[in-house]
Amino acid sequence: MTAAHPPAWLAFDAGPDAGPAGPDVEPVGLNAEHARVVLAGADARTRAGLFDALATALPLPDYFGGNWDALADVLADRLDTGPLALVVRDAGELLVEEPPAQLATLLDVLGQVAVGGRAPLRVVLREHPDRLPALRHRIATALASTTTGPPPDPR
Repeated sequence: MTAAHPPAWLAFDAGPDAGPAGPDVEPVGLNAEHARVVLAGADARTRAGLFDALATALPLPDYFGGNWDALADVLADRLDTGPLALVVRDAGELLVEEPPAQLATLLDVLGQVAVGGRAPLRVVLREHPDRLPALRHRIATALASTTTGPPPDPR
């Protein structure tokens, strides 16, 4: 991935203005077949906050374990029901209170689910136009450190 070319499942959106996306504003790259879930980046500044926000927005099953493996499992199960678009408003806030490796892990999980899901997963990171370049850089740096793809063969 380069800053100019994110993976196919990921898009950046500056939105029409400085305000967060409302229900009548459709982010770029989505179509009517995608069920849309909108998260506020401010609610997902920590890993625990992200898991809580996702559990509320999707909703995730009660048995969701609140860890990355469990998130991958429940998102893959959710894609069995049809396409999903995850829109993060003020995405520059996403996991900002965590070490950078946590953002890389989230992107790795989303990438693996997007590539391996039965239906498409689309992630749209929406940010104010003035802050979009910094977000693109942060995401590119995190993606450069991920290992999206099948795990290595232990043999």
